[in-house]
Amino acid sequence: MNRVPVDALAANQADVIRTSGQQSLPKRTYRLRMLGMGLATLPLAVVMHELQSSWIAWAWMLLTCWLWPHLAYARAIRSKDPFRTELHNLLIDSAIAGSWVPLMHFNLLPSAMLLGVTTADKVSTGVRRLWLYSLPAIALSVLGFGLLSGFSFAPHTSMRVILACLPIIIIHTLAVSMSSSRLVRRVQKQNHQLEELSRIDALTGLSGRRHWEAQADAMRRRSADLPGLSLLLLDIDHFKEINDQYGHSIGDDVLRGIAGLIRRQLPSGSHAGRLGGDELAIVLPLPLSEVEIFAERIRRATSELAFPEAPGLTCTVSIGIVGQPDPAQGLREWIEAADRALYGAKRGGRNQAISAAG
Repeated sequence: MNRVPVDALAANQADVIRTSGQQSLPKRTYRLRMLGMGLATLPLAVVMHELQSSWIAWAWMLLTCWLWPHLAYARAIRSKDPFRTELHNLLIDSAIAGSWVPLMHFNLLPSAMLLGVTTADKVSTGVRRLWLYSLPAIALSVLGFGLLSGFSFAPHTSMRVILACLPIIIIHTLAVSMSSSRLVRRVQKQNHQLEELSRIDALTGLSGRRHWEAQADAMRRRSADLPGLSLLLLDIDHFKEINDQYGHSIGDDVLRGIAGLIRRQLPSGSHAGRLGGDELAIVLPLPLSEVEIFAERIRRATSELAFPEAPGLTCTVSIGIVGQPDPAQGLREWIEAADRALYGAKRGGRNQAISAAG
């Protein structure tokens, strides 16, 4: 039953259901399937009573409405690929809904309701185009069961059938909406966590490069409204040798230690970030003279850092500082000016802070 399209969907799906785990879709669908098919029993029973249907139709109702939800769940969770199997189960749901249309002699409201609900279920899974792939299953089922039942046509819907349809229309719709709402909230939470990960450098706890650049550029643009503005670039001296001699885990400890110093002493309104490797950057809403004092404090504190896992290790930093940027100067040019000052500190013997004009 439409195996190739469904297999393609399962192989290429990259939505939240996949990321939530293979068991997520079968479990979520199981509850809704039990509810929807259980509630569908009421209008089906009323229509079959009015039509004086045979025991075969009643047996089909019991099989599809009461046994099938449990069989479908067992089939999915025992499968090697529960996600793909549940996609096939959902197509079988559509075929079952289609089978009831001719068995009810095309009774208008319950037929439209069943087809609408089962199609909405496909949409609520979040699997793209699944509802579209379910349409052939519905059409083939209507045709097949229509041929078996002689295509009897009695579209009139009595008041009793209308009343019997209300529970599934109301309760199932609310249940699907609540399930979709929970899924949306989970996606929002995951997106927020991803946003946090993109903003914060995991190793140092400072801002990631892109986030820091956005903050620095925003401050640069409104520099006229600030009491001062300076940029500081910091580079760990001989960091490669530290990694080679003590190992990368100690190198990480050095980065974390210096980042901790910066976070503890960072003036209000300032932003510190890791540009990459061992290069850190800080933008401060302070005049150059105050930033030079801050830089010297960081430099001295860095040389006093102790590392229990590497007792003999002493690390130092070179710092380049640049003051207020020229109004015509972009962020890149401002950083390059600080970078030139940083390399001046390295050429001058390292373990020092050097200032340059913006």
